[in-house]
Amino acid sequence: MDARDEVKSRISIEDVIGRYLELKKSGRNYKALSPFTKEKTASFIVSPEKQIWHDFSSGRGGDVFSFVMEVEGLDFRSALELLARRAGVDLEKYDKPGKTKISKSRLYDLNEIAAKFYQVQLKANKLAFNYLFKDRKLSKETVLHWQIGYSPNTGSALYSFLKNKGYVDAEIQAAGLVSKRGARLVDMFRGRLMIPLADGQGRIIGFTARTIKEDDYGPKYINTPQTILYDKSRHIFGLHFAKDSIRVNGFVVVVEGNFDVIASHQAGIKQVIATAGTALTEQHLKSLSLITNDIRLCFDADRAGLSATERAISLASKHDINISVITIPKGKDPDELTRTDPGSWKETISQPIYAVDWLIDFYKSQVDLNSAPGKRRFSNLVLPIIRSLSDEVEKDHYINLLSQIMNIRTISLSNKIEGLKEEKQTTKLPIKVNDYQIDKGAIEEQKIQDNFLSIMLVQPRLRNNLELLSKEMFKTHDSLELFNFLVNQPNINIEKDISIFKDIIDYVKIELLLYEELYQGLEISDLSREAIHLKSRLVESYIKNKKKKITNKLMNADSLETRKLLEHVKMLDNLLNQTREEGGINAQETTN
Repeated sequence: MDARDEVKSRISIEDVIGRYLELKKSGRNYKALSPFTKEKTASFIVSPEKQIWHDFSSGRGGDVFSFVMEVEGLDFRSALELLARRAGVDLEKYDKPGKTKISKSRLYDLNEIAAKFYQVQLKANKLAFNYLFKDRKLSKETVLHWQIGYSPNTGSALYSFLKNKGYVDAEIQAAGLVSKRGARLVDMFRGRLMIPLADGQGRIIGFTARTIKEDDYGPKYINTPQTILYDKSRHIFGLHFAKDSIRVNGFVVVVEGNFDVIASHQAGIKQVIATAGTALTEQHLKSLSLITNDIRLCFDADRAGLSATERAISLASKHDINISVITIPKGKDPDELTRTDPGSWKETISQPIYAVDWLIDFYKSQVDLNSAPGKRRFSNLVLPIIRSLSDEVEKDHYINLLSQIMNIRTISLSNKIEGLKEEKQTTKLPIKVNDYQIDKGAIEEQKIQDNFLSIMLVQPRLRNNLELLSKEMFKTHDSLELFNFLVNQPNINIEKDISIFKDIIDYVKIELLLYEELYQGLEISDLSREAIHLKSRLVESYIKNKKKKITNKLMNADSLETRKLLEHVKMLDNLLNQTREEGGINAQETTN
């Protein structure tokens, strides 16, 4: 058993996908709304039995690894590492003999050396130097304490430096310090301020890189990608410096930005930490709850901040953690307030508002509670939050409170919450890659191929429909492989042994899932008609695309080429007519 199989044997695909999507039971399978298209009717299918998923709306499908790669934007190795951590699988024991062993201690050393390299570069860059000391008003002690540096914009300065120190490419890549550009490796971070990210013991595990000027190219912040050491869903910025102060003060303040944390610590207010953006995860809450159960959020009142607060309430309720919100003066952020008036920042964090009360007050200010639409909108925003509370007494308290605020009977609110209960109450992980550019024509062609092959796979009696078809009609590697397999072994019985498909086993499982969802239980005559119909569409689509290419070529062809191209068009027309005629005969024979 290899690492991939070991991980798959320890996790269930429905549990993994259920962390991202709301899955609902549908017979032996689960259904959800597609994360890749804006559909209203669920067509995303998960099969626990086959450990496969398929999205009918976009034509995508695969196993648990392909799903994580899609929604997290990861390559296979990164997806394997992420799922291995969740499954408790040690990947090192699966390394091949002779493969460069990636030692964690070497990676810690690598990051430490990189941090010192960036610190030296800071001294030589006047723009970065002035930004920290003049614009941010950080002291020399603070910059040294947090090991802030600068990455030169030369392409491969750090890479060359680390190579000279004796580190190999595999190690430098594993640390997330370089990326591939064509065939060569270049520095991951260039022309940016570098803020080291440390674990709870103070060991550097990665970096946050920030642009210096607001109009600099690219995103303002870039983090180290997922590595053996760095996992953003677990990492808490500044915790190694903050934990003593958190214990002394009895609470922790969670802010959005690294510089918010640094400025607060410089002002002597050290019970402040940050997560990656506003993505507060269950792992973050569990780590913080080991030190304190009083967690105070200081996020922007934008959609991201509100969503993060709502997620935190749901997660905290399960772990008996008190989540509250800190409101700072409008137009300021913690960094600015700390630099201009540290006393005000200290007073502000000492006056938190319980998160549920804060959200109710905020949403109340956004709607007209004197109107029916306003009350509906308000209840739609607030009731899911109350529903997520695990304590029934607390739920009852807020239902009574909303009844007074809205002048609505408590029974009406309770009934509405009951209607929401069917939804899963777990907080879903954000999906990174959900805004696909959909080529509807290409998706439709793929659906025709997949649906046709699913019938051919399961029904040997109908494989005569493979005649007249050619390899060029199948667009993907897997569909072409399956077509070739069925043509060469027309009598193969899928029910006897699925393992014969070897390299395309996942695609075959998807095809079986397709058949199960679309055609299970149909009479053979109905299946025959559907196969003929799909075959005809497959040929028509192929001929249409071929004719389009020929038309383009005709515009620049000489007389000889023109004659050959026209002959090819005639051949395609004959193929189409033959397919239609054959379809008519087969359909008649089937019905008789």
